[in-house]
Amino acid sequence: MSETKQPPHLRTKRLVLRPFALSDAADVQRLAGDKAVADMTLNIPHPYLDGVAEQWISTHQTQFDSGEACILAVTLAATGGFIGSISLMISRRSNRAELGYWIGAPYWNKGYCTEAAGAMLDYGFRALALNRVHATHMARNPASGRVMIKLGMKHEGVMRQHAKKGDRYEDMVLYGIMAEEWHANNARAGQERGTTNG
Repeated sequence: MSETKQPPHLRTKRLVLRPFALSDAADVQRLAGDKAVADMTLNIPHPYLDGVAEQWISTHQTQFDSGEACILAVTLAATGGFIGSISLMISRRSNRAELGYWIGAPYWNKGYCTEAAGAMLDYGFRALALNRVHATHMARNPASGRVMIKLGMKHEGVMRQHAKKGDRYEDMVLYGIMAEEWHANNARAGQERGTTNG
């Protein structure tokens, strides 16, 4: 039986992850439509045409209600400014999810992606009781892989020419983390900070 509650609002030190609104569409089109962003993600089209963002946003609640996905806007806590997207695409049959994310180019190299992804993993393992989360990145986008490493995800292999972007076949690098590893890493980090995990 599917739940009818709303997607979560997740807070970190610098960010708020919240459900998308149709009013975010212009920002999505502007930031995701940047060739530098679209080139490094499999599912973002370029050019990013009018109406595509609205259509995409309108699917989120249905996907959440069915337990298939949790897709959140990444915003700055200080200003509310929209900077990107983060998602878990969920397989309840296997109790796992695929983590996906993109951050607008003006906000790269500030640690926002790692911060947002850490909050999303915590939500997945605690609130959704997932057993495993995996993520992939194009081999030519090592910056995304560094985010996965910082999250404690483990390199699991390279899927050669696994995906196609435009007319190019892409090698995809696979990372994964299990719930027990996430909880152990967090407990260890809490001990190092002199705090407990709550």
